[in-house]
Amino acid sequence: MNRRQFAKNTALTAAVISAASIPGFSGMASTEKRTLKKGIMWGSIGVGKTILEKFQAAKLAGFDGVELMSHFDRNEVLAARDKTGLPVSSVCNALHWKLLLSDPDPKVREAGVEALKISLEDAKAYGGDTVLLVPGRVSESVSYDECWKRSVAEIKKVVPLAEKLNVKIAIENVWNNFLLSPLEAVQYIDQFQSSMVAAYFDCGNIVNSGWPEQWIKILGPRIAKVHIKEFSRKIAEKKGKGAGFDVKLLEGDVNWPVVMKAFDEIGYNGWTSIEQPGGDTPEGLKDLCDRLAKIHQS
Repeated sequence: MNRRQFAKNTALTAAVISAASIPGFSGMASTEKRTLKKGIMWGSIGVGKTILEKFQAAKLAGFDGVELMSHFDRNEVLAARDKTGLPVSSVCNALHWKLLLSDPDPKVREAGVEALKISLEDAKAYGGDTVLLVPGRVSESVSYDECWKRSVAEIKKVVPLAEKLNVKIAIENVWNNFLLSPLEAVQYIDQFQSSMVAAYFDCGNIVNSGWPEQWIKILGPRIAKVHIKEFSRKIAEKKGKGAGFDVKLLEGDVNWPVVMKAFDEIGYNGWTSIEQPGGDTPEGLKDLCDRLAKIHQS
């Protein structure tokens, strides 16, 4: 992307931020007007063995829906969805780390494109409207610009299908050494010039290097879905970065009242899905759901 286009995107970002600061922009005046939905990611449901049992455990705990992994048996998923009445809020591409769209091997990238297509088709079949995608990873063998160029080229191949199905490809902020600032994430998403390429924002993943409320305000309406996750800088400093996630919701360093206010300001009122340890028992799942409810009210 050239400097002129970058400047244009930066100006658009600034406009979004300015608009979000205007009183009444989001139409949100208090927590009473929030209609955020309580979801849970598949990996956080530690109760039950079958798809149906996990759906039942999530419903019993009080969740409104489930974020599913791709490449499951569709008939089994649909049966569990219909029996419990819990919708599939979104689908996570189960193979995006294995079949990276930034991989040096064209065959791996080709397989990654096919996995993304199946993920989109899964979401459509379940009534979902979003697929979570990790677009690539920067490493010693894959440079930053290579990750950018390769992943963009591969995602462009799938955008027509996403538009046909009306299912969004939502890029998640993860620890992949890529898209390290919100302004850069905006530039990456906007270059596709499609409403079907969006952001899947993870609140906890940002805390190690920044503040989620800042990212929320800059990403603005690009945010399609949200992961609720906690992080402790103090634990990370003592035990290593990954250990920073070993803290209960509301007991880490995410400033949830400020984060919720940021969502209010951009008018976000969709799914907030927990991706958090602690759901290995029915009581643990209920505790996660109760803590999410408290976050919504903060």
